[in-house]
Amino acid sequence: MATQQQQQEEQGKEDEVAALRAIYSGDFHLLSQSESEGITFQIYNVCNNVPLKVTFQLSPGYPFCLPDITISSDQLSRKQCCDLKGDLLRYAETFLSHPMVYELMAWLQQNVQNSLDQPAEDGDKQQHQTSAEDGIWTALLHLDHMRAKGKYVKSIEKWTSDLRLAGRLMFMGKLILILLQGERKDIKDYLVVQKTTKVDVDSSGKRCKEKMISVLCEERLQAGQRRLTNFAVKEFASECELHKEFEALGLSDLYDKFVHF
Repeated sequence: MATQQQQQEEQGKEDEVAALRAIYSGDFHLLSQSESEGITFQIYNVCNNVPLKVTFQLSPGYPFCLPDITISSDQLSRKQCCDLKGDLLRYAETFLSHPMVYELMAWLQQNVQNSLDQPAEDGDKQQHQTSAEDGIWTALLHLDHMRAKGKYVKSIEKWTSDLRLAGRLMFMGKLILILLQGERKDIKDYLVVQKTTKVDVDSSGKRCKEKMISVLCEERLQAGQRRLTNFAVKEFASECELHKEFEALGLSDLYDKFVHF
């Protein structure tokens, strides 16, 4: 049973998250929340004309330990994002034991320009502009099983909505496939959330994390492949129906290579 101090700390985190949701409104996206893993959310913000996606994971020990932070931006190279994160974490150390996320976002607002002003290493800007990860990507995932199907499906629908991912959750007999389309960094964020959240139950009925997910493929959207605009859950009665769905999406090659019964 949680002590009174632990309950107060948890309430403090929830109050902070509620305040951030109110401040950033539609640019705040709660990704996951659990007693064991803490709270994970993403804030999209434009700082000095630089669009940033900042993901925070507040562990159960927060604010007495630093949050885990990920920064991404279409206008910053990977090195610039890494350097910005390092500077932000050093600033965060001055707020230990106190709610700090709003202060960190305010610091980004004032200091992100410094990252743009830093000279890039040879080829760094060019590499960013022509990054192999730019553009829309397609990922095909395989799930071994779902015991708590209703809750699991709702979680997947929420995660894909929060991360602006399109795709399909497809059932055919015992086969479960998840097709995702979007920016590759958002697909990676999705995988982190799915693997770190207690979303299913084990054979004894206890809540558990997803350990039986596999990535069948990740590739940039190819010519002839359909760009999806929504996320849908579909049930198929036969292999033929499932194959036709992949054909309609221009993804017959993925079906032929990776879908096995």
